[in-house]
Amino acid sequence: MTDDVRRLGCQTDDMKMIHQVFRREFGLAPSMVRHVAPGDTAQARRVTTYLDEIVTALHHHHQNEDRLLWDTMVDRAPACALHVDQMRQQHAAVSTLLDEVEGLGRAWTTGGADERSRERLAALLDDISARLDDHLGQEETEILPVAATSFTQAEWDRLREAGMASIPRNRLLVQLGYILEDAGPDERKQILADVPAPGRVLYRLVGRRRYQREIRTLRPPG
Repeated sequence: MTDDVRRLGCQTDDMKMIHQVFRREFGLAPSMVRHVAPGDTAQARRVTTYLDEIVTALHHHHQNEDRLLWDTMVDRAPACALHVDQMRQQHAAVSTLLDEVEGLGRAWTTGGADERSRERLAALLDDISARLDDHLGQEETEILPVAATSFTQAEWDRLREAGMASIPRNRLLVQLGYILEDAGPDERKQILADVPAPGRVLYRLVGRRRYQREIRTLRPPG
């Protein structure tokens, strides 16, 4: 048995935490759009700016999985090939819908935040949210258990590092707030343990307030 094979095995719970962020934010996105009053172009621009961010983040997340997971998983666990193929197909389908968000968002904001464009965008986000719930649920059930025995921890960590590298530096502290939002006490400890000490201090002093102010601006009350 080679050293590489003996080292196979990794913790994949961090993926579930990131999935929860995507589930929550795409689940809330339709109501963010529908809550914007017709003609309120300033709020429409704020919402579409955030939509662009989460769309880009999901694109990067899926591209990193396509690049770093699937081929290796099929090589090491051939019985998973069917599920991997389903993941690839679902990524492609979601990617097509994500590409439509930018165009509909632009039409909404440049058209004076009219009600018809608003509903078209919200309906698209409803569709993305539903597909994403199904896709992420299947990935957690059928892919993550196999990944946990098919990758070394170092290989799995590259996926997390690629995800972090895709976040703009000026958004890191705010994005940390989104990641921590639904985390339990143990998960918060795990997340913050990976943040350098200066980053933890900056989050307490600056980032948390920025994140809280942002969600108050974007999300409907209640």
